[in-house]
Amino acid sequence: MRFTKYHALGNDYLVLEGGAWGGGQPGAPPTDAAPSGVLQPVAPHPVAPQPVAPPAALVRAVCDRHRGVGADGVLIEGVDHGGRPALRVFNPDGSEAETSGNGLRIFARFLWDRGRVTDEPFEVVTRGGAVRCQVRDAGRMVFVEMGRASFDSVAVPVAGPPREVVDEAIEALGERLRFTAVTVGNPHCVVHASELSAEATRRLGPALEADPLFPHRTNVQFVRVVDRGRIEVEVWERGAGRTLASGSSACAAAAASVRLGLCDGAVKVAMPGGELQVGVSPAFDLTLLGPVRRVAEGTLADGFERDAVG
Repeated sequence: MRFTKYHALGNDYLVLEGGAWGGGQPGAPPTDAAPSGVLQPVAPHPVAPQPVAPPAALVRAVCDRHRGVGADGVLIEGVDHGGRPALRVFNPDGSEAETSGNGLRIFARFLWDRGRVTDEPFEVVTRGGAVRCQVRDAGRMVFVEMGRASFDSVAVPVAGPPREVVDEAIEALGERLRFTAVTVGNPHCVVHASELSAEATRRLGPALEADPLFPHRTNVQFVRVVDRGRIEVEVWERGAGRTLASGSSACAAAAASVRLGLCDGAVKVAMPGGELQVGVSPAFDLTLLGPVRRVAEGTLADGFERDAVG
């Protein structure tokens, strides 16, 4: 089984072609339907992505940094019924994510590297909806229209009565925090703080991810506002843990900062792995721009899949 490894500000993914593990062909129907969400489709009739899901045990094994290749997740390539590139995103614990900002940018670069797209904008279909991508600067930068952010509790989702979840109280390990919930195709819990640290992220992130308020669990961002055009972010990713960077987290953090009146529409998002540029329109349509680097291509050893899935 062949893989290609990329990273986006240290957030690394392995790209596998759908069906490579004997699970069927890339065009086979998905095993589950795409969830409802607010990521706005570019096309008038979005179609659920078609890549065949790998066994969860295989995802966990290949992402293991000591016994596998090592990655923050796996991207599975396919096509939808209309022939558009389709993407499924899997966390290193084997669970599936609706979308991923960095994953989308990496997948766009992968398609460009393979000559399947040009420098012109093109669409990719995910479980969170269809988005428009563009590879720029000879592959060094990738731009993605991430759709529209929503703070609606039903869309995120967040338990309780229907409402906009903005600057609400939440408790984690005895600490009382304020958070804003937002979906950009996947769920986020944005906590603004005066100071950030990796230790606090590792300590509070798991508690917030699994809080009963979030029936599908949630990604968590700890945010410090530097000025109206720049924020610093620590990321705890659902199913992955603390990561050096996250595209959807950068978008969620920027959107929440704008919604709270702390930032304007163009936000530079600094994370431990580097910086992304997020645009937030008055209607909360989001754009994301940042670098992608190809790391390696390779083949898993004979028997790796068999040993992983038993």
